[in-house]
Amino acid sequence: MTDPRPHNVLVIGGGASGNAVTVLLRRAGTTVDLIEAQPDWNVLGSGITLQGNALRVLRELGVWDKVQETGYAFDSVGLAAPDGTVFHVQQGIRTGGEDLPATAGMQRAQLQEILCEAVRASGASVRLGTIANELTQDGTGVAVRFSDGTEGRYDLVIAADGVNSTTRAMIGISDKPEPTGMAIWRVATHRPEGVERSDLSYGGPCYIAGYCPTSQNTMYAYLVEANRDRTAIAPASYAEEMRRLAAGYGGVWPEIAASITDPAKVNYTWFTRLLVEGSWHRGRVVLIGDAAHACPPTLAQGAAMSLEDASVLAEMLSEEQDWSSLDALLTGFYERRIDRVRTVVEASVQLGQWQLDGVRNADMPGLMYRTMSVIKETP
Repeated sequence: MTDPRPHNVLVIGGGASGNAVTVLLRRAGTTVDLIEAQPDWNVLGSGITLQGNALRVLRELGVWDKVQETGYAFDSVGLAAPDGTVFHVQQGIRTGGEDLPATAGMQRAQLQEILCEAVRASGASVRLGTIANELTQDGTGVAVRFSDGTEGRYDLVIAADGVNSTTRAMIGISDKPEPTGMAIWRVATHRPEGVERSDLSYGGPCYIAGYCPTSQNTMYAYLVEANRDRTAIAPASYAEEMRRLAAGYGGVWPEIAASITDPAKVNYTWFTRLLVEGSWHRGRVVLIGDAAHACPPTLAQGAAMSLEDASVLAEMLSEEQDWSSLDALLTGFYERRIDRVRTVVEASVQLGQWQLDGVRNADMPGLMYRTMSVIKETP
C-alpha cells in the first residue's frame, strides 16, 4: 500500500553530496531540512578536479551551465618530466558521456556557492551552525535533538557530514579514515599562459607534482610527498615549504612557486582511505559521500563518487513511494554502489602505494584505464 503521507528528510552536512541530495529530493516533492555545522556554509581548499561522471550529476542538478561558465573544461592530461618537458598527452575518457567534457577544474569555493544557491532555490530549510546531538529511532522515524536545543522528527536521516562524520559513530559504525602514507600541498594561484589542461610529473623532489586550471584566470597546483607529523610544520611556514618543494620542477613551476607567498592560502592535507563495508545504514539513518567512503585524490574521483551517491539515493527514494519500511531500499542502495566505489577506492590507494614503494614499471596506465572504464558505466 502506498504511504499517503508526504515524506520528510533530514540531511546532515552541506557539502557536495548533502547539497546534491537535498536538491534532488526537493525536486521529487520531499520535504528536506538541511543542517550544516559551519556557520558560513563554506569549504576549505583551493581547487577541485571534476571528471565527466561528476559533471553528469551537476547537469542533473541543473547547475552545469554555471559550472561550465565559472570553471575550466578540458579533454586531455599531460605527463611531464620534472624539468617540465611534456613527453605524453593522453586523451581523457569522457566518463559522463560524449556530450560532456572529460574534465573540468573549479575553485572549490565557487562550486560550493553554486550548489548552495541551488539548495536555496529548491525550497529546502537550511540551518547553519547546527549539528545533530542525538538520534533516537523507532519503527516509523527518527527523533533528532539539535545543538540549538530544538527537536525534529523525520522519516529518514541522510548523513553527508564528511570523512570525519560524527553521525557514523552515533549509529554504531566504527570505521574511521586511515592515512595512506602520503600528503598533499595545494595552492590556488593565477593561471600561467599556456596552461590549458592538467599536467602531472611523477618523480623529482615529490611523488607527484601537478596543476589544474580552474577558470580563465586561475588554477590550483599541488605537490604530493610522504606525510609528515602535522605538528612539525608550522602553518606560518606553509608558503615557504611549498616553494622549497616546487623548486625542483621546471616548466611553469618557477612561475607558480613565485606566486606562493601567503601561507594562509596553502592547504596541507594527509591522504586517507575509508570504505564502510557491509551496510551504509542503520535503521533509518544512511551514510553517503565521504561519510561512507573516501579515497586519495590520485584518480580525482572523491567528489564524483559523493555526487553519484546523492543521485542514486535520490532516484531510489523518489521511485519508491512507500517508505513504511526503508531497510530493503537502503540495502539496495548500498548494493548498487559498493562495487563501483570499492573499485575507485582501491585503485586510488594502489596508485599512491606504487609511488610510495618506488615502483616505476607497475601497471599504472592499465589500472587507470580499467578503473575509468568502470566509472564510465552508468552508476
